[in-house]
Amino acid sequence: MSSLLEKHIVELLQERNEKAISLLYEHYGDTLYGVAYKVVRDGELAQDVLQESFVKIWKKSDSYDSSKAKLFTWLFRITRNTAIDKLRSVNTKSDKEIQIDVSDVYNLGVDSIRPEFLDVKENMEKIEHKYHVVLDALFFQGMTQQEASDELNIPLGTIKSRLKIGLRELKKIYGSSMVFLPLLILLS
Repeated sequence: MSSLLEKHIVELLQERNEKAISLLYEHYGDTLYGVAYKVVRDGELAQDVLQESFVKIWKKSDSYDSSKAKLFTWLFRITRNTAIDKLRSVNTKSDKEIQIDVSDVYNLGVDSIRPEFLDVKENMEKIEHKYHVVLDALFFQGMTQQEASDELNIPLGTIKSRLKIGLRELKKIYGSSMVFLPLLILLS
C-alpha cells in the first residue's frame, strides 16, 4: 500500500469520516481476517473478530500515532488482541459448561499454581533495562520480533540476542525450576 493512501486513510479516520472504514476494509480486510482466523481457527468467529476489530479501530482512531507504529502494525495489534480476547471468551464459556464433578481434567488443584511465577513482570525489573524492554515488548505487548525491532529501532539480530540473554537472566532469578522457559522460547 502506498504511503500516500495510508496517510489519506489516517486523515479520514482522525476526521471520523466513515469512508476510512470502507478503505480499511478494502485494503486490509482480507489480511486482518487472516490474522483473526490464525488465532481463532474458525471462519464465523474470525468474521466476528474482524467486525469487532473495525469497531475498536473506529473508536480508537484518535489514539493512532504514526510515529509509534505503522498503520498496519496498529491494525494488526488491535485485530490480534481482539481475536485473543474472543478466544478466551469462548473458552471460558465452554469451560463453565463442563461439569467439574464429572470431569477432573480441569481440577488442577492449588499445588499446580506456582506463586513464584506470578511476579514475572516485577522480576523483569531486576534484569538490565535493554533486556527488560525487549522481553516486555515480545511477551507483554504481544509484538513479534520484527515489530519489536521496528518499534524499538533495534536491529532484528539484536532483538533475538537480547531475548535469549534476557530469558537467561530470568532463569537465574527463578533458578532451574523455571518450567515455562521452553514455552517462552517457543513463543519467540
